[in-house]
Amino acid sequence: MSHSSTRGPRRLGSRYSRRDLLRGGVLSLGAGLLGHGVRASVAAQSPSRVLIESFSAAGRSEGVALFPVARKTDAQWQRQLSPESFAITRRADTERPFTGALWNNHADGLYRCICCDTALFDSRTKFESGTGWPSFWQPISKYNVVESTDRSYGMVRTAISCRRCDAHLGHVFDDGPPPTGLRYCMNSGALRFVPRAT
Repeated sequence: MSHSSTRGPRRLGSRYSRRDLLRGGVLSLGAGLLGHGVRASVAAQSPSRVLIESFSAAGRSEGVALFPVARKTDAQWQRQLSPESFAITRRADTERPFTGALWNNHADGLYRCICCDTALFDSRTKFESGTGWPSFWQPISKYNVVESTDRSYGMVRTAISCRRCDAHLGHVFDDGPPPTGLRYCMNSGALRFVPRAT
């Protein structure tokens, strides 16, 4: 799957510039504020690099690193994605319940962003919500998703997007099971399921 940049990640703990240190600190602060429900302006400025936690095919964390933001034109996204996945991820559309390929998937593995391949959810946190959409009680990493306020359709909801490519994934609600009490209600069309490697 192609990405918007061929540059690889810059590992935390390796040598990097003072500017990257400052940018990483600002992004960490922004991520922390977002985690507490505060919309930080620094986090909304579309930086060129973002902190992402990578995961192996077995679901093990490979650490947090600075990755280039995955940016493409609409025409490029349309060539990469199906019409439904484009409408969901790039236009914040919602698939009809019980129609997506993954809502009833019970296999063991990881759910990755269909646009940039960032790991988003682990099947070990998936549960049957009865809603007809894939539902999880937490993302695989707080670094990999972004929360924002969605005021469409006369409602106030919390939208979830991929941090690396800004793909719309779905919404999070506070009616989920323990241990978090949250329900990350995602669109199958925004996710790619990868069976867990042994």
